[in-house]
Amino acid sequence: MIRLGVNIDHVATLRNARGDVYPDPVEAARLAIQWGADGITAHLREDRRHIRDADMPRLKTLSAPLNFEMAATSEMIRIACLLRPHACCLVPEKRAEVTTEGGLDVAGHKEILAPKIARLKDAGIRVSLFIDPDTRQIETAAELGAPVVELHTGAYAQGKEGELERLCQAADTVTKCGLELHAGHGLTYDNVQPIAKLPGLAELNIGHFLISQAVFDGLGPTVRKMKYLINCP
Repeated sequence: MIRLGVNIDHVATLRNARGDVYPDPVEAARLAIQWGADGITAHLREDRRHIRDADMPRLKTLSAPLNFEMAATSEMIRIACLLRPHACCLVPEKRAEVTTEGGLDVAGHKEILAPKIARLKDAGIRVSLFIDPDTRQIETAAELGAPVVELHTGAYAQGKEGELERLCQAADTVTKCGLELHAGHGLTYDNVQPIAKLPGLAELNIGHFLISQAVFDGLGPTVRKMKYLINCP
């Protein structure tokens, strides 16, 4: 069974639009778990545009594992080591971007990332690196000792030619390197099933589409349908 991690960032986006306390992303996470989510992902950004510091310890108390999505900054490393979530996924982050625009360049920042990954691992946190489907990036992730890589599926979701084949090749490389394979970004009901068939895939992390579709169908049924689609024959 492929695990489904539900990213609840954009419940917080809606809350923050009015500066109020609702909708509560923690309650959304609890509901998603009740309907089949295997884990919860939350991205605490530098500018706190959606998830806030106070949300994170509350999310950690839930019955499903918390995946702390974060930039590899000293501030975020410190917060993660205090919080000690189940996992941290290191992602690139630019203040001006609307959403994450690509994978982390682990090969180009190996010397910077090495001590930060080591510190997270020493705190008992499972480290994942969000990277493009590129052999050099995957091999460097393995060298850095990160047990998990999450392949960026954004180019595939935008219909870039040849991207599914590139992801399949990358999945094989991940397996050969002895890493656990996750994937995510831009996935919907319509495009998720080819990704769910990537060899060795263990987990998909999906957020924006699920929260958007929940406006029409409710969060619970939306999570349940996505869980079915990623695991049906």
